[in-house]
Amino acid sequence: MNRPSACETVVLLVHGAWHSALHWAPAQRALAGHGLASVAVDLPGAGLGAPVPPGYFLPGQPGLATEKSALHEITMQHATDVVLEAMVSARTRYRNVVLVAHSAGGSPVSAAAEQAPELVDRLVYLSAFVPAGRPRFADYIGAEENAGAVQVPPVADPAELGAFRINPLSPDPAVTEVIRRAFLNDLPADQPDTWRHFLHPDHPYRSFTTPVEVTPGRWGRLPRSYVRLTGDLALPPVTQDLMIAEADRVTPDNPFHVRSLPGGHSPFVTRPAELAALLATIALQGAVTR
Repeated sequence: MNRPSACETVVLLVHGAWHSALHWAPAQRALAGHGLASVAVDLPGAGLGAPVPPGYFLPGQPGLATEKSALHEITMQHATDVVLEAMVSARTRYRNVVLVAHSAGGSPVSAAAEQAPELVDRLVYLSAFVPAGRPRFADYIGAEENAGAVQVPPVADPAELGAFRINPLSPDPAVTEVIRRAFLNDLPADQPDTWRHFLHPDHPYRSFTTPVEVTPGRWGRLPRSYVRLTGDLALPPVTQDLMIAEADRVTPDNPFHVRSLPGGHSPFVTRPAELAALLATIALQGAVTR
């Protein structure tokens, strides 16, 4: 079969925890320069219309540590359904559908690929959770290999709030510096801190704790690429490599095709042109090598 052309290809982009479709905008502009259409998906509880804790924008942020999240009823299937809907829409118009997951977005992307593998032609994990070896993202976050990660401490007990709540608008520089290091450690030092306004404070609790089951015969039959981020502090390369290795043991006849990209956890913000060039290569040329 001939390789699909750019006009036959669409790249579906799925964000990670506390992010939204907005974060993909610079990379989407760069993808357009390669002739590639792209669609960035807002998962439930993300995006401009997503609810925030009532006191989040008020002086002193009253109730931030106690107010139950409006996202507490969002399940993994809710997030998966959003990805499935995007896949169905894409399949009606494009021959080649490439599904890209970032970070925690690996959960609904993997679940959607398992439920409807016929709707996607290639999976791309961008420093993203792969559930083949261990079914919960929390299993890798808590792994011994991940002990060196910069982990953003929640504002309060996530189980009680129904969400993993962080505070990008905290007046305490020590708090916001941890968040910046986790997601944007390679952001230029003179860059304004407007990034704080684009992170959502709540991420659904079940995203990290719900098992995602994938099988070799469905998810495992799809071509898959993994883009390692070598300077990632939120999900370090050692943890990325652990997920790749454990997934490859589940599907030894269809291993990941792996490439590495320098820099931290959010290349769609810090180096979108470089990321788009690599995604275009993967989307249009298929497998890439280590």
